[in-house]
Amino acid sequence: MGRLFRWFSRPIIAVQDSEKAHSRSLLMLRLASSNPMFRWVLRLLYKPKKSLKIHCFGLDYDHPFGLAAGMDKKAEALRGWESIGLAFSEIGGVTMHEQGGNPKPRMFRHGADRALVNRMGFNNPGSEKIVTTLEKAGKQNIPVWANLGKSKITPLEEARFDYSTSLKRMWPFVDVFVVNVSSPNTPGLRDLQHGDHLTGILDSCIEVNQQCADLYGKTRKPILIKVAPDLSDEELEAIVDAAIQSQIDGIVATNTTLSRPNKEHPVYIEQGGCSGLPLKDRSTDMIRHIYAYTEGQLPIVGVGGIMNADDAWEKITAGASLLQAYAGFVFEGPSLTKSIVHGLHKKLRDSEFESIDEAIGAYHR
Repeated sequence: MGRLFRWFSRPIIAVQDSEKAHSRSLLMLRLASSNPMFRWVLRLLYKPKKSLKIHCFGLDYDHPFGLAAGMDKKAEALRGWESIGLAFSEIGGVTMHEQGGNPKPRMFRHGADRALVNRMGFNNPGSEKIVTTLEKAGKQNIPVWANLGKSKITPLEEARFDYSTSLKRMWPFVDVFVVNVSSPNTPGLRDLQHGDHLTGILDSCIEVNQQCADLYGKTRKPILIKVAPDLSDEELEAIVDAAIQSQIDGIVATNTTLSRPNKEHPVYIEQGGCSGLPLKDRSTDMIRHIYAYTEGQLPIVGVGGIMNADDAWEKITAGASLLQAYAGFVFEGPSLTKSIVHGLHKKLRDSEFESIDEAIGAYHR
């Protein structure tokens, strides 16, 4: 089925507007996964036959590979992600207020480089409407994560309230929260990665998380922070220190980058964050740095340029406990999950390790 996607679907998608192609693909998955028979077909075609079970953030996963934020901003296709074999899915970015995002066109592809550039700007219906969608969808068979962003109309000094309000609204329906202070497409957002802004947001989210846990009589939900790949080592370490001080549960490395490959192409002239293969090495370097700096004590979610099992294995051995992809699905199609999980299973079998857990951070040993 992967070859079918490359031979048939990719040429069609390539001539479409990137955002329209994205919306149509999401619609097709949502419609297919709404029917029990079609869900069975999707599982038959795309769900991995191998298992690489891992326990992370207090939850059990069938394997380490999940969906990155940005693909399903409105939580439209929750059943679909489980049907094509993903171990978890991340919805959003979700903001406190509904917003339309930046003017179109705002998403661009470079197929030969397996690269995406976007300046979406957190277009989403707002956390209140997302809650209605999640409530209607019901309990999912895989963990659901939510990516939290800041509304454009919210001043930086009030950002903590924006993030914590969305967290409070979605708390009963989400398993893991990711605090996104690293998107390059909301003015001033990356300023929230530093100093009092960051600690204020993290502490506010931690406080509301505990309040919700007490209210519902449950344990608190894991909260992660997503970092930018354009940070210096010193800036990254300061963020990690703040995360540890605030008792954040893990780091997502990384968001999209403002840097570009050293080549000329119209896509690379566009403003926005670049993801896909051009991000792969930088995100892996940051995973290695975080793992070494924390001595492996803070779980890392690796995202950026994962197109095959080799890319996935490299990030795991660099220090990632879990993995996510977005661009990989755009360029490789829904068979990516099975390809990566089966490939990781083979690499594990051929290695000295007994489990995926043992392979995490092997680069450092």
